[in-house]
Amino acid sequence: MARTQEQRRAETRARLIEAASDLFAAKGFHAVSAEAVADAAGRTTGALYNHFGGKEGLLLALLEVWKDQVADELLTAFGDRPGLDDRLSAVYQAITDGNRGVPWLLLEMELWLHGARDSHIGDLLARRYAEIRTLLADGLSQWAELAGTSLRRSPEHTAVAVLGVLIGCAIQHRLDPPAVETQAVVESLRDLLGF
Repeated sequence: MARTQEQRRAETRARLIEAASDLFAAKGFHAVSAEAVADAAGRTTGALYNHFGGKEGLLLALLEVWKDQVADELLTAFGDRPGLDDRLSAVYQAITDGNRGVPWLLLEMELWLHGARDSHIGDLLARRYAEIRTLLADGLSQWAELAGTSLRRSPEHTAVAVLGVLIGCAIQHRLDPPAVETQAVVESLRDLLGF
């Protein structure tokens, strides 16, 4: 059965994202050319530009895919884990373990460095973080309501602090895993939430 054009486009997009994930994490964003990503994916550079507009768009798309996959995994983990500490541990593990072998933290840092040096990418990244904080604030509010309690601070301020703890601890964990025990992160998050 012949594949449709839409199926071929989706496959090309997925192959480019997978190749970029491997190459950007292994060599760094600036050390990898659009041509190298296209070659690794078995596609043309034109296909990369057609789908993503360039390497920056590809990196943003890669992180969006990661964000969506982790959100799905967290929802599943939350359903499987009734206790607060177990749920907080699941959040942290999803960040430190990467997603399906994707070293997201390296990719996130690559994007952050690029955004810090390029205001266009920086503006896109700032909007992305604002969306993440909004989603997190909404989720934390719903979580507190279901638990029959309230957050110590506004959901927005809590989301900023929770994201800071998660990313900051994940950065430290990447270089020295034994120094950043999951239980310490869970206790810090619980304190922030006021639960």
